[in-house]
Amino acid sequence: MKVDVLGVPFDNTTRKDALRQLLNFLTEDHNHLLITPNPEIVMEAQEDEELMKILNEAELVVPDGIGVVLASKFEKNSIKERVPGCDLMFDLFEVMKDMEKSVYILGGAPGVAEKAKRRMGEKYRNLNIIGVHHGYFNEQEEEKIINEIKQLKPDLLMVGLGCPRQEKWIYKNKHKLPVKVSAGIGGTIDIMAGTAKRAPIIFQKMGLEWLHRLLAQPTRIRRIIKLPLFLLTVLKNKINRK
Repeated sequence: MKVDVLGVPFDNTTRKDALRQLLNFLTEDHNHLLITPNPEIVMEAQEDEELMKILNEAELVVPDGIGVVLASKFEKNSIKERVPGCDLMFDLFEVMKDMEKSVYILGGAPGVAEKAKRRMGEKYRNLNIIGVHHGYFNEQEEEKIINEIKQLKPDLLMVGLGCPRQEKWIYKNKHKLPVKVSAGIGGTIDIMAGTAKRAPIIFQKMGLEWLHRLLAQPTRIRRIIKLPLFLLTVLKNKINRK
């Protein structure tokens, strides 16, 4: 079941069910797109037709932001729970480490993907990360990356290039890449590498990771302020539909 939030169709799923869906994707012979939008991405899609099209065509769209869950309360069927992309990837690693499945990591600053590979290999023994590449590449390097992915044929391709670049990159190349799941995962690579830290568990459980990030980086205020604007836009949209 889908829940529409400002034109973005979110899967009304739980973290456990989303994991189950990804595992099903890994058994199929075509490339499935996973996107984890937060309110900022939903707002960006209001002005970006290409991004909105991609969000509507993705096979799995989960809410990586408490604001999306709150906004869904204005709909008949509200979203069951927040599904952070980072947690979902770690859940998937936990299962994949005992499967004959492979991972390719694309994104982050030079050296970050390599560090992420090393740390994840230590945390999830036997997880098969068969390739990595940083996200600072030009068109010529892009062709080499695509050829490498074609040669390696990973089951899971993690792309962290920032929104909307990562979503558009995956969509543009989706039918070229012989992978089972392409995941747009934003800053998850930095968390995997340890170059960025998640909020304490208490903040995560209360849906206040955004507040922790703001306290750690006050310069993020321009991004955080989009959350109340997002909720106001949802409320206005609800009123206009009456």
